Amino acid sequence: MNKINNIRDEFPILNRKINNEPLVYLDNAATSQIPISVQNVMREFEQTARSNVHRSVDTLGNIATAKYEESRNLVKELINAPSQNDIIFTSGATESLNMIAFTLGNKIIEKGDEIVITIMEHHSNIIPWQQLARKKQASLKYIELCDNGELDLADARTKITDKTKIVAVTHASNVLGVINPVGEISQIAHQHDAIMVVDGAQAVGHFPVDVQKLDADFYAFSGHKIFGPTGTGILYGKQKLLKKMPPYRFGGEMIAHVTRANATWAQIPQKFEAGTPNYTGVIGLGAAIEFLNQIGIKNIQVKEKELVKYVLPKIENIPGITVYGPKEWAKHTGVISINLAGIHPHDVATAFDELGVEVRVGHHCAEPLMTDLGITATVRASFDFYNTKADADALINAIKQTEDFFNEFR
Repeated sequence: MNKINNIRDEFPILNRKINNEPLVYLDNAATSQIPISVQNVMREFEQTARSNVHRSVDTLGNIATAKYEESRNLVKELINAPSQNDIIFTSGATESLNMIAFTLGNKIIEKGDEIVITIMEHHSNIIPWQQLARKKQASLKYIELCDNGELDLADARTKITDKTKIVAVTHASNVLGVINPVGEISQIAHQHDAIMVVDGAQAVGHFPVDVQKLDADFYAFSGHKIFGPTGTGILYGKQKLLKKMPPYRFGGEMIAHVTRANATWAQIPQKFEAGTPNYTGVIGLGAAIEFLNQIGIKNIQVKEKELVKYVLPKIENIPGITVYGPKEWAKHTGVISINLAGIHPHDVATAFDELGVEVRVGHHCAEPLMTDLGITATVRASFDFYNTKADADALINAIKQTEDFFNEFR
């Protein structure tokens, strides 16, 4: 664990100041910071081997292609996919989820069918299904929450029926900090011959993910949330389903042959990677996964749990605080969403920023959940393994100072 405790040196941004206060970065659920080692890999590639992939037999092209495909293999190993050919590179989890909805979803959903999601989904796992259901005159159904903020499995068993063709569920909530029982929901879905789609944007990089154990048919996540560059995303899919999917985009690289009147498609995964890819980003993504592997996912999970165990009870003991999601620290990821009684969330975040504490505020692209909770926004602090107990104490101090400041004017 020594390595993880000294890892902040890899993230120079954590040493800067905000409003003359030490930076406390607690917006990791939106974007994690990128380590020097990943930046160096990308810079070295750009300076010594920049070339397009899959299209050349020259030295630079071969180097670029090898590094690009090495990243695909690293993704495969990270989530325990059966084959690296199950891994498609996209621009992010949003594109990955849209790809499923508007290729396979468009192909299999018919009038009267059902698509089942949860009320806690991010908009990127709601809107594509809304649009598909509207287009196909299908029903979109939501699995509701229990009073403790966890997903209601009994409701899931009721909502998923023989009419259900697709079930799409977040692995971990970006608002409630709860980890969903994806494996159990997958079993329910498959009992009704439905396809299981998992949004893993808040899961990968925080705890071990095994797509085969989960029996996920599709699994999507983003590089910028696992210490990699923006504009990189992953879609894992079972081969039998990828073979049924038509291409999402058309152009170079994704074809086998083109005539004046027709075209045929390349093998998977190239079939879904039209045009020049973000090869530098993908190479950076591979470096980020190697960085994760050096630290150890289980070590990261332990560190985040320690932070949540330390800070969550302290937050809950502050008068006037509402915490959303499970109250037990053991059921939480590093995401903690709160509101301070009588103080608008945007005012809270502004006050925090004056103290150097950077959090997220708003509906977090989860408006249906906000409506369900009877609120318009929350203040969200999200911890990662490079955060410290000092960061947690700074958050507690910011909450108390903000309450004291606004109470003076009441």
